[in-house]
Amino acid sequence: MFVADIRKEFYDVVVNQRVALLVSSDIDALCACKILQALFHCDQVQYTLVPVTGWQDLGTAFLEHKEQYQYFVLINCGVNVDLLETLQPEEDSIFFICDTHRPVDVVNVYNDTQIKLLIKQDDDLGVPSYDDIFRDDEGEDEDADGGDSGNESDGSSEPSGKRRRFDEGALERRIERQRAKREWEARRREILFDYEQYEYHGTSAAMVMFELAWVMTKDTKDMLWWSIIGLTDQWVHDKITHMKYVTDIATLQRHVSRHNHRNEDEENSLSIDCMRISFEYDLRLALYQHWSLYESICNSCYTSCSFKLWSMNGQKKLQEFLADMGLPLKQVRQKFNSMDMSIKENLREVIEESANKFGMRDIRVQTFGVHFGFKNRFLASDVVHAAASLLENVEKDESATDNFIKALDCLSRSNIERLHLGIDLAKKKLKAIQQTVASCICTNLILSQGPFLYCHLLEGTPDVKLFSKPLALTLLCKYLLKAFVFSTRNKRCKVLPLIMAAPMDVEKGTVIVLGIPPESETSDKKNFFGRAFEKAAESTSSRTLHDHFDTSIIELKMEDRGKFLDALITLLS
Repeated sequence: MFVADIRKEFYDVVVNQRVALLVSSDIDALCACKILQALFHCDQVQYTLVPVTGWQDLGTAFLEHKEQYQYFVLINCGVNVDLLETLQPEEDSIFFICDTHRPVDVVNVYNDTQIKLLIKQDDDLGVPSYDDIFRDDEGEDEDADGGDSGNESDGSSEPSGKRRRFDEGALERRIERQRAKREWEARRREILFDYEQYEYHGTSAAMVMFELAWVMTKDTKDMLWWSIIGLTDQWVHDKITHMKYVTDIATLQRHVSRHNHRNEDEENSLSIDCMRISFEYDLRLALYQHWSLYESICNSCYTSCSFKLWSMNGQKKLQEFLADMGLPLKQVRQKFNSMDMSIKENLREVIEESANKFGMRDIRVQTFGVHFGFKNRFLASDVVHAAASLLENVEKDESATDNFIKALDCLSRSNIERLHLGIDLAKKKLKAIQQTVASCICTNLILSQGPFLYCHLLEGTPDVKLFSKPLALTLLCKYLLKAFVFSTRNKRCKVLPLIMAAPMDVEKGTVIVLGIPPESETSDKKNFFGRAFEKAAESTSSRTLHDHFDTSIIELKMEDRGKFLDALITLLS
């Protein structure tokens, strides 16, 4: 059931209990986790933090902790399946779920005892009404079938074998009831299909947790910064619409103004370890303040696709763009920090002016920046890229839990070194994505399969190990589809979704498959591949693993790829 008063029905309930905190592996979940940890530290709540990467992890974590804990808090996992059916808990286990995945499973919505949903009600949830999907048939069935079922068991004990005669009216009533039930079930299937057809995302979990802190007047600047990173993660990984992003930015901007206003009077507002958050109308250039401007333009999705940098013409266009800005190449190619102050002062305006001439009308975007002391300045998207790279680091063979802890650490301002390490990894990742996109476009690896586009990364492709991870593959997929739309002349292909496959585990012979909706500015970001993948796997008996919390990401046996794709083409045609 939905929790109406998050403080009374959630926080006041768990504040004197031991809590198991099960957190999904994405940046928004990490930020929500940091906010909740800070609140728990304030009130000395005992908790155990368990990172979970998929449904199997979640099941294992629950089994390990169900004896010691009655209260479980699930962040960004668990809302889009029937949780009680999945975990089979005891009747005294209580689950508080703060999850951005939609649609919410109807059983979770209407379970009043064990499932408590910490979800913003003003999201457009469209949950079907109770009477449309649940029906109290027991009483009716007893009236209708009582004669029959009772009769058969009596028949064995009574040698006379009398059969009870129905009068005409009772028979008609029963037939009518059965017909009505069949109609109701058909309607129920239709309603549930419409409701569960598309997967999409709601308000960031970090924002929900920040609102809890705000309601309790325990919100700090750190918590506000984490909620900003949570929202920015949804934007960077293309989970929400632009309209939703702008609306939520406005909400956070009010909180930023409030905090800045509160700190104006404090003497330490200029101390060496102070933290200042500011609203920025900044450039859509990835990590440009920690890189050279040239590298950032080359490796940002927006500029790279607009210029078509994988072609010779694109490279020429880029040189023209730099010339139009009037910036010396020496300045553009050196680290941003080392650029002349006179150039940096009005750099955004200069870039925006030239970008407009080259058709890039929205090179600036609403976001937030933070200063830690005097030296360190980061944009919210910098932190998202850094944390995601630490979370999915493939350079060292470390466990998922170690990477999770490192990504969690880089969000604390006491760990600036770790954040810089993450930024270095993020640069390598963005370069790898850019090179992979260029090679896919130039070698025509993207095939039109009818109702969708398909691209398969082959074993042996550079950096292929990186793309066995969901966040990296999501970024690559989004970037590749945008680049393809810019480079193709085929109008029909411009409005198709993309399915991408990359090698997952060579020894097991599995690939990771991901589907994303068509690329368009007005896209509602609703993804229908989750249901399509399930149906295609079912109809062909393909060996798939639907373990990811996003249903549009699955693992598939290499040998079954052909029949799986054929089934998808048939299904979606």
